[in-house]
Amino acid sequence: MPEGDYWLNEGERRLLEGLRFPKRRNDWRLGRWTAKQAICACLDKDASFLPLLEIRAATDGSPEAFWNDGPGEVSISISHSRDMGLCVVGPAGFAVGCDLEWIEPREDELVEDYFTPEEISCVKRTPAADRQLTVNLIWSAKETILKILREGLRRDTRSVTVIIDPHAPGDPWSAWSGRCLESTRKFYGWWRTLQGYVLTLGSDQPTSIPRPLLL
Repeated sequence: MPEGDYWLNEGERRLLEGLRFPKRRNDWRLGRWTAKQAICACLDKDASFLPLLEIRAATDGSPEAFWNDGPGEVSISISHSRDMGLCVVGPAGFAVGCDLEWIEPREDELVEDYFTPEEISCVKRTPAADRQLTVNLIWSAKETILKILREGLRRDTRSVTVIIDPHAPGDPWSAWSGRCLESTRKFYGWWRTLQGYVLTLGSDQPTSIPRPLLL
């Protein structure tokens, strides 16, 4: 990220000034910078568009893009972990979600308390050498689905289930799917590993392989 805030608009600067804690400020700036870069790449806009673009939080907390005094022409989802940010951009009205997780050991209680029986079975079938990736991948895909539903972790994570192939290469992209256990809604997504992270993108409609922009 740049040191200055020239790329933020007036409303975003006021909001940033109200964030007291350095980590919260850094995470917020990282998410906004990532989203603005992704949107500009998608719309083929140059750096002059950055301060005209505003990323606002909807009433449910989901990020939304605005410019020209109105809602933008895209739908977005943002995630960040450590010093990396991730944003997925789709057409307006197209439900999207994304999540980014550092691949690290997770306690058994996470799997037992937050995964569905189908997901737990998948973890148990995974060879020990690959189990760490599988657990983080399932968790990331679940978070992506909850963002598509615009509910986040307010919703029971066991109300949705993820289907993955733990033997897929994950480079550059492999497919995953999911479904809501409380309705007939289905989800379609992509995942990959990158620099020690697992990245997941998804929608409630089938999509082609993502077109990445790496900064």
